[in-house]
Amino acid sequence: MKKTKTIYLAGDHAGFKLKEKIKNFLENRNYLVEDLGPFEYNPEDDYPDFVVPLAKKVSKDNNSRGIIIAGSGEGEIIAANRIHGARAVLYYGSKNPKEILELSRAHNNSNILSLGARFLNETQVKKAIDIWLKTPFSNALRHKRRLEKIEKYSKVQ
Repeated sequence: MKKTKTIYLAGDHAGFKLKEKIKNFLENRNYLVEDLGPFEYNPEDDYPDFVVPLAKKVSKDNNSRGIIIAGSGEGEIIAANRIHGARAVLYYGSKNPKEILELSRAHNNSNILSLGARFLNETQVKKAIDIWLKTPFSNALRHKRRLEKIEKYSKVQ
């Protein structure tokens, strides 16, 4: 069977073990996975070294998505969202994961999902990824208009 959409993976030392499991999970679902690191556990690593290249790749490839698995995921979305065209969202649990993850795609056309490995277990991460990857952007005019404004504002320095 042919591989589908490219998924770029990145994280930090706190998400390293879970990232490795998720890589296999995605490959078994027929995604083409490119791991951007870390490639070994190193408590001294710096997440921007892995997350910024992920955001750059995703922003250049509209058919791809990025998944970040790190300790909290918070600094990672800050770093990712510094790259023009990256629309990173954070998830580390909620009472209704389906609703919040679907909204991040349907309303905001998020292309990077950052997951807090310290707050989610493997089952929760897999469920979140499945929901997020399966949800399309709504293409509703109001959401397109808002995204166009974000693009416009992000070009102003």
